Amino acid sequence: MLAQGIFEGSLKWVIIGLLVLLGLLVLVLLKFINLWIQAYMSGTRIGLFQLVGMWLRKVNPSVIVRGAISATQAGLPLNVRDLEAHYLAGGDVIKVVRALIAADRANLGLDFRQAAAIDLAGRDVLDAVQTSVTPKVIDCPPDGKVAAMAKNGIQVLAKARVTVRTNIKRLVGGATEETIIARVGEGIVSTIGSSDSHKDVLENPDRISKGVLSKGLDAGTAFEILSIDIADVDIGDNIGARLQADQAEADKRVAQAAAESRRAMAVAAEQENIAEIAANRAKLVLAEAEVPMAMADAFRSGNLGVLDYQRIRNLEADTRMRTQIAAGEETQMSNESQRKKMPGQE
Repeated sequence: MLAQGIFEGSLKWVIIGLLVLLGLLVLVLLKFINLWIQAYMSGTRIGLFQLVGMWLRKVNPSVIVRGAISATQAGLPLNVRDLEAHYLAGGDVIKVVRALIAADRANLGLDFRQAAAIDLAGRDVLDAVQTSVTPKVIDCPPDGKVAAMAKNGIQVLAKARVTVRTNIKRLVGGATEETIIARVGEGIVSTIGSSDSHKDVLENPDRISKGVLSKGLDAGTAFEILSIDIADVDIGDNIGARLQADQAEADKRVAQAAAESRRAMAVAAEQENIAEIAANRAKLVLAEAEVPMAMADAFRSGNLGVLDYQRIRNLEADTRMRTQIAAGEETQMSNESQRKKMPGQE
């Protein structure tokens, strides 16, 4: 009796467990029944348990179902497993499907693997397909104008508009719009710089577009350049004249520095001469100081008499008088010249 009671109790719990599992299974199936009905009514082959498996694999079933339904309605046979793999890789399933539909309508020959690779590379695959169908216009540069200088030194400002079309085959690994803008700017600078005069550029602005277009600037990029048109051309500053003025100013400063160096050398030489004159004057004073001593020796030795000494004194007095007279005449002549320079004074 005890064994029978234990068996009946265990059977009861097993039945309860089975009912709970059955209830959970029904709830899960009811959660995805709406998506299954949508897929079934649209002709998309996605099973109910397949939706449950997506949920268990951390895949959003609604995204996969929407993408599969769109592809089925557009007549594109896509594998649901491929859509799941692209979702798990971090791609945008809906955008890839829309891009495939647009490419199929335009006969671009884009397959799912290529579209998924473009999307995972960080490019907007839908925008790429739309740009491939409808060409896109890029302003070069986006803001302002490209400045270049002709051979005559006049600055020319130009703005170009580039019409491009996406090259689907080179979209993965190809350069972006920034490269196109940089290359077109470089071509504009090169073409203007090779012109003899700014007038040549103003008379024939199409030579810029022809010169730039002939360089094959779309090599290695994700775009195909259809045309390059010059939107605006203006005249800027006279760069050549300004450079010449700057060079003249620099030459003037160099000349001023050289003149200042020569002046400093002249001042130094003058100071050396003044010092030498002072030294010579000191020697003269020393020599003059020896004169009285020599005269005393001459008196003692009898080589100089009183009359000779008197004649020397008279000669010195006459020399001083003549020096004073000459100094007075020089002062008078200087005053007369100053009066002549000032006619307003009598």
